[in-house]
Amino acid sequence: MAIKFQFNKTALQELNKQLIIRERALPTIKNKETALRMEVKKARDDAHERDRNLALKLAEYEQMVELWGEFDPSLLSIKDVQLAVKKIAGVKTPVLEKIDFQISKFSLFNEPAWTMDGLQILKELAGIAIEREVFLRKMELLDVARRKTTQKVNLYEKVQIPGYQDAIRKIKRFMEDEENLSKSAQKILKNRQQEDQT
Repeated sequence: MAIKFQFNKTALQELNKQLIIRERALPTIKNKETALRMEVKKARDDAHERDRNLALKLAEYEQMVELWGEFDPSLLSIKDVQLAVKKIAGVKTPVLEKIDFQISKFSLFNEPAWTMDGLQILKELAGIAIEREVFLRKMELLDVARRKTTQKVNLYEKVQIPGYQDAIRKIKRFMEDEENLSKSAQKILKNRQQEDQT
């Protein structure tokens, strides 16, 4: 990105102001990037933990596979999943508050004796799976924000700050050269005037 500027004091002041703004903002943006990176890792770890929990629970109930054939899956449904919003480093992320399950009416006499336990097991498994999805979504949102922040850090560090520094250096050199030429011209003019007088 080429920075457009003019060779004058006003442009020099404006470039200095922009450089100071970016140099002051850079540490804050770097801290945000670090915080987002840590939160992404934490959300990913939480999602993997839910994966492990789900796999363990499914393995735990593996021996009951034949019994599940008797179970009516339409007895339990998810009525509502309530999410809250939590800001992390300026990014709105979902937080699971509550899962509302709806249990259809059924006769305890017509269903297997373990139906209530089965419903509890299904609630537990569904809860773990939903938590996992929430953590994955949180991770995605934070990762997108982290990538944007990383791009901004790189833009400031590698493009804009060096660009402004280079432009300021060029303006200062130009103004110094102009001042030196002006002094030289004055000396030459003064010497000529002295020669003409003698």
